[in-house]
Amino acid sequence: MDLVVLAAGMGSRFGGLKQIQPIDEDENFIIDYSIYDAVKAGFDRVIFIIKEENFDIFKSTIGNRLSKIVSVEYAFQKLDNVPKGVKIPETRIKPWGTAHAIYCVKDIVSERFAIINADDFYGFKSFKIVADFLKTNTENEFVSAGYYVKNTLSDKGAVKRGIFQVDQKIVKALVESEVENRAGKIMATPLNQNLWKEISPDTLVSMNMIGFTKKIMVRLEKDFKEFFAKGNLEKEEFLIPMVVNDMIAEGEVKMVVETTPEKWYGITYKEDLEDFKSAIERMKENGVYPKHLYKEKQP
Repeated sequence: MDLVVLAAGMGSRFGGLKQIQPIDEDENFIIDYSIYDAVKAGFDRVIFIIKEENFDIFKSTIGNRLSKIVSVEYAFQKLDNVPKGVKIPETRIKPWGTAHAIYCVKDIVSERFAIINADDFYGFKSFKIVADFLKTNTENEFVSAGYYVKNTLSDKGAVKRGIFQVDQKIVKALVESEVENRAGKIMATPLNQNLWKEISPDTLVSMNMIGFTKKIMVRLEKDFKEFFAKGNLEKEEFLIPMVVNDMIAEGEVKMVVETTPEKWYGITYKEDLEDFKSAIERMKENGVYPKHLYKEKQP
């Protein structure tokens, strides 16, 4: 079973390639911990989606370490990796978004696979929930780990989260939102709408840990062509929530939300890095992870 890691983003708010910031004394990265948990949960191949110019630094660091414990492959998110017949505007500079990233692995990914962000910490139980679901689901069933919003906030400012609208664990819609803790109250608004309201701390949100079948690829091909046909292509992005929402609304698939008790960690803001380092140290002290993530300290 494949784990696809979205690692092509530059992380503008943090500055630089945030997924290659060391977070422990062995200079492991967030993604080292994610893959450690994923392998333990049953994933046996990792596919990194990266920018081609970052290939050498990825392979010489994370790639070399992980290849000792799991099969590792790479796919490049290139601007020109698009459906045949599509004309790319000369003014377009950056790739097309998260749905485009998944499209870039269509020829190599397994029938059932999960996606994660390279710069988010998900926790073992989340990987286990998704892996177990993918062992028994039908082609028309996707799964997402649902995090309590209270477990996904940054003390440093607002964050973007996909808020689930669910009925008996089945997703009815996923609303891309901005969420912030204000004086002990969790406030949220749909993106770019400034319609802030208080939400429950136990509201379930997506952290982009989703289990798919290859049925998503057929839809990506179709929707990507329609995305280009709409025009306005200098800045628009082709995003996974857009595609999944449409598939759900049209009854093409069912997405199940499995609640995870795990706490999210990440480095949305530069100041988050030290907080996360401290959290990892506490987890090691409590036996969640070994002192050295790999059997031997890495050179």
